[in-house]
Amino acid sequence: MVPDTDAPDAWTATPAAMPDSPGPAARDVPPVVVGVDGSALAMAAVRLAAREAELHDRPLRIVHAFNWAPDPYAPADELREPAEEITERAVACGAETAPGVPVSAALLEGPPAAILLRESGAAALLVIGDGGLGGSGGVPVDATPLQVTARAGCSVLVARTTVPGTGLVVVGVDGSASSQQALEQAFDAARRRGDRLRVVRAWDPVEDTIGTEARVAVELDEAVRPCQERYPDVPVELRVRTGDPKDVIVAETTDAELVVASARGEQPWRGMLGGVSQALLYHCTAPVLITRGTHEVYVQG
Repeated sequence: MVPDTDAPDAWTATPAAMPDSPGPAARDVPPVVVGVDGSALAMAAVRLAAREAELHDRPLRIVHAFNWAPDPYAPADELREPAEEITERAVACGAETAPGVPVSAALLEGPPAAILLRESGAAALLVIGDGGLGGSGGVPVDATPLQVTARAGCSVLVARTTVPGTGLVVVGVDGSASSQQALEQAFDAARRRGDRLRVVRAWDPVEDTIGTEARVAVELDEAVRPCQERYPDVPVELRVRTGDPKDVIVAETTDAELVVASARGEQPWRGMLGGVSQALLYHCTAPVLITRGTHEVYVQG
């Protein structure tokens, strides 16, 4: 689909750049930043990032973070060669995926999570691989993908190894202000892709003892209506499902091309991710876009 470059971008407004943020802070247009390593998943992340950059008419910045202890007997150039090969391969992949997108690369020394969090301070979007999260529950909470998605200063798109479905964007909402922003970004994503949109609201009678499924359906319709008026060309399906929100949302994503959720939903006080966003990272096989509000900036570690 050819991107509509004249349309407003529903991504978060330009995040506040940190004073010591590398490259992207100096750009006039905040880029899509993608973190890469030597894995096959990294190239999937680059292709996903390049497509997003093309859809949103933004430059693509490729970042490889590495740590190494210098070997006194090895030339310094040889120590950097593997890292340089990774970035060169990623640049070629990005240019092939989206030939019209400006592509740059940076090789930065430091812990991957810290480097990516710094980059997120001036990025329009950060794209990373899932690091084995998908379909797993055994990844430690300090794993790089979880640290980055929990603390980034912009929305984060998590790439998968599996090939996603096509033609469908799924978003989970819970009535919170942050999920309303996720809804806005989901509409925007569906419009740019030419996809249909499925909006899912869970009703858990165990937690909501005074509500009814019918009332929740009315609330969902009222929440979606303003976005429908702004995006009249996006086909929309509203679904209210009974059950635990984590299980409900994950079950609705099996045929999705993209899944959108707010970082914390109705739990803005959480230091890390909300329950639904964590469940999607662990159990959803499609790429997941974790959205953030303009007031959120990353927490330096």
